[in-house]
Amino acid sequence: METTIFIIVPSGVHPLDLTGPAQVFYEAKTLGADFELTYAGIENVESIHSSAGIKFGGLRSWQDIALKENDIIILPGAQMEQMQKYNRDTYCDFYDWLVLQYRKKVCLCSICTGAYFLGVAGLLNDSSYTTHWRYHDYFRKAFPYGKLETDHFFVSNGNLITSAGISSGIDLSLHLVENRYDSALAAEVARECVLYLRRGPSDPQLSVFMDYRNHIDDRVHKVQQYISENLDTSLRISELAEIAITSPRNLTRRFKKVTGITIGTYIDRLRVEYAYQLLKKGLVFSSVTRQCGLKSEEHLRNLLKKHRNQLPSDILS
Repeated sequence: METTIFIIVPSGVHPLDLTGPAQVFYEAKTLGADFELTYAGIENVESIHSSAGIKFGGLRSWQDIALKENDIIILPGAQMEQMQKYNRDTYCDFYDWLVLQYRKKVCLCSICTGAYFLGVAGLLNDSSYTTHWRYHDYFRKAFPYGKLETDHFFVSNGNLITSAGISSGIDLSLHLVENRYDSALAAEVARECVLYLRRGPSDPQLSVFMDYRNHIDDRVHKVQQYISENLDTSLRISELAEIAITSPRNLTRRFKKVTGITIGTYIDRLRVEYAYQLLKKGLVFSSVTRQCGLKSEEHLRNLLKKHRNQLPSDILS
């Protein structure tokens, strides 16, 4: 069944917030995905000026399109000063429409400050979400009943998906392609767009979680994603090989070839970075050890010393 990708174009939109996801869905369509892209303005005007001065014209009205369950609405962002003019009093019909789409199980996706639309509509209440780092304090104050996730590139919460910024809007779109079709198509779209770094909803905004992802081996990407989401487990090579649908020996060779490090070293570095973040948040060392999938506190101390040249007391001081 055809999926409509309905991209809202606010005044002052950041061009890449809009065109990044649009390009991903366009490439997916050329590769056989049943996507139909359409664009709509919020105001009834002939053209919209972007933040970079590019004009977008020929837009439809958001009221003209009948969406169905599992269709997708993309809400790009703009400078916050520009976004704030879309207040609830002036644009109440638009926000009522957004809420109606959400209740119909249309997938609502925000890019960067586009989360503002969801907040004003009341859809961030009691929901986890993310947005651009520059506006974290603003969102906490403006939408206090939502749970702002500050260390994720995008957050998926049912049919509500929010992303942190321009490039993570592309990650979000690839995630949707993968969910609607499969990882092979998402990988092919990434190759067409020359995107060698693919990030998932559970990847924190930490450098080590992004390191060693600059390749186009989809099976290794799947293993890396599984590892990042399951650091509290034993992570046996045999189980990882099953995820990659290959033998342990071939996965070991393939992983080292495309990343430059062994699977064991990769797991250790992710666990160390994860442990560091948990300790900085004030969690006790025994709890951090368990959440990192390690059997002893001594093991974690050794890993911290080896990979960060730090002891727990150094991190907590």
